[in-house]
Amino acid sequence: MSSFPIGWSGPLSGLVLGGLFGYVLQRGGLGNGCRLTGQLRFKDWTVFNVMFTAILVAAAGLWLLETVGLLSPEEVYVPTTYLWATLLGGAMVGAGMALGGYCPGTSVVGAAAGRIDGVVFFIGLVLGAIVFAGFYDPLQPLMTAAEGPEGQTLQQLLHLPAWLIILALAVVAWLVNRFTRGESAPGVTDHD
Repeated sequence: MSSFPIGWSGPLSGLVLGGLFGYVLQRGGLGNGCRLTGQLRFKDWTVFNVMFTAILVAAAGLWLLETVGLLSPEEVYVPTTYLWATLLGGAMVGAGMALGGYCPGTSVVGAAAGRIDGVVFFIGLVLGAIVFAGFYDPLQPLMTAAEGPEGQTLQQLLHLPAWLIILALAVVAWLVNRFTRGESAPGVTDHD
């Protein structure tokens, strides 16, 4: 089966799109661990601005593709939320981000840019994934406990039209940008 828009699927699409995403992260200044730490301290809003912009562009793009008939909602995979796995995973990833200053994606960008802290964090990420894989079977009951709504989008959950949700998200992004303009971590430049 071919996938829209270029018919790529599997590893090739992941490598190309992952590389493009990494480029965007690096250009946004997110290859520096101080950015994420600054965001968690509410002192540097670069991470929010870059990621929220990406979310808005993706949401608007999906809505537009659906509106003009190039994509049907059934073609977009929406996973089911498992509450305990989400809470535990979110807490662990959040703690790692707070300690290391990187999320999984930005650690790859930092490592690719030659930052020693990015390399160390990425090695820890790979080792953590290997350990998790080793314990996956015993953890399976926890991973599938407290099943939430099956594959529900925000539009389905709130019973609102997609364009209204996108508009509300755009207003939130504008307000955050307006009231945090110019706030960045001391000594951090976009290309550190």
